[in-house]
Amino acid sequence: EMRKLFVVLFGVVVSVFLNSPLQAGDSATAQEVVQKVNEAIAYVGKTGKSKFAEFNDQKGKWVWGGTYVFVMKCEPFPSLVTHPIKPKLIGRDLSKLKDKTGNYFFIQLCDVTKNPKGGWVEYLWPKPGEKKSSRKISYCRNIPGTPYQAGAGIYDDSISLEDLNKLSK
Repeated sequence: EMRKLFVVLFGVVVSVFLNSPLQAGDSATAQEVVQKVNEAIAYVGKTGKSKFAEFNDQKGKWVWGGTYVFVMKCEPFPSLVTHPIKPKLIGRDLSKLKDKTGNYFFIQLCDVTKNPKGGWVEYLWPKPGEKKSSRKISYCRNIPGTPYQAGAGIYDDSISLEDLNKLSK
C-alpha cells in the first residue's frame, strides 16, 4: 500500500513539476532558505493561520528557485499543514515516512525545532521529475506562539550540516 501511495505521489509530483514555476529561475541557496523561512515565521506571526492557503500557491511568493516554504505541525505527530507541490501529504501522519536509508526525516525536522534557532536535516529524496534520490537539506524552525513549524529545503551535495547550522545562528 505504501508503494502504491509512493507511485501515485511520484506521478503527481512529476506532472506538477512539469507544469510548475519550480523549474524556472536560479536555484535557491541555503542563505535564501533561512531568510524565506524567517520571513514566513514573521508573516504567520502577524497574520495567523488564516493565511496558510498562500503557502499552497505554486505561483505565490513562498515558491522560488526550485524550492518552497512548507508549514508543518509536530504534535500529536509530524504532519504537513501546507505543501504547494504535494497537497495530498497535508494532514497525514508522516512519522513513518523515511528515505531509502531508513532515515525518518520528519521526526528529525521536529527534533531540530526544539532549538530556538531551528536547524537543518539531511536526507535522500528524488528531485522533482527524477527517480534516483539526491541529497536534500531542509531547514526548519518553530513559529513562536503557535503549534506550527516552517521549513524549506534545497538539493545540495557539497555543503556540510556544520556549515549550514552556522547560517541559522
